[in-house]
Amino acid sequence: MTMAIKKLTGVLLLTASMGVAAAGSAEEPTDVHDPLEGFNRAMFTFNDTLDTYALKPIAQGYQYVAPDFVETGVSNFFDNIGEVGNFLNNILQGKLADAGVDFSRFMLNTTVGVVGLFDVASELGIEQHDEDFGQTLGAWGVPSGPYVVLPLFGPSSVRDTVGLVADYAVDPVTHIDDQGTKNAFTAVRIIDNRARLLATESLISGDKYTFIRDAYMQSREFAVNDGEVTDFDDSNF
Repeated sequence: MTMAIKKLTGVLLLTASMGVAAAGSAEEPTDVHDPLEGFNRAMFTFNDTLDTYALKPIAQGYQYVAPDFVETGVSNFFDNIGEVGNFLNNILQGKLADAGVDFSRFMLNTTVGVVGLFDVASELGIEQHDEDFGQTLGAWGVPSGPYVVLPLFGPSSVRDTVGLVADYAVDPVTHIDDQGTKNAFTAVRIIDNRARLLATESLISGDKYTFIRDAYMQSREFAVNDGEVTDFDDSNF
């Protein structure tokens, strides 16, 4: 769920920056390969109900009681952990310069930034990347495949679903030996990521399922091509 919420946050932020406000509207339908729409809509309803009555209220409560500096520090900490995956995926994609930047960010924020609580690297103008194994597979030429909504994990594709396995394997939290500590880290990260999403929900318009589907597929194409996509191309399915 953590990775999916993080991706969805990126989807909505990218939607805003690219001006894709019409995505998902009835007036301008987007041709997305969605042969599993019946199943996907059922899973979407399940996930949305769970979010409405459980996860979102918890995230709102966290955001209400936690001081801004605490929220920022928690987000920075988990972003710093994510640099491990960014580094490995940039290596796999042959983007060695970007991998070097990821490594520099991780070392700087882990040391000077006090285990990542402070994003010193960004303050110094060192760019942050956001890479995952789904993007790596896309860079290797693996097609996206059909859109799919995963129970609990949310919007994905066949390619990104496969990528989740590798993302899980390289996640440092996965390798915490004490189960209680691992569960605590996972819970806090899920709440943090959901809290980040609260500010972007107003971007959703029209049919919620269609909007998120179209925005997700467009943003993933954008990410795989490092921002060089100008028009959505569904031939990559």
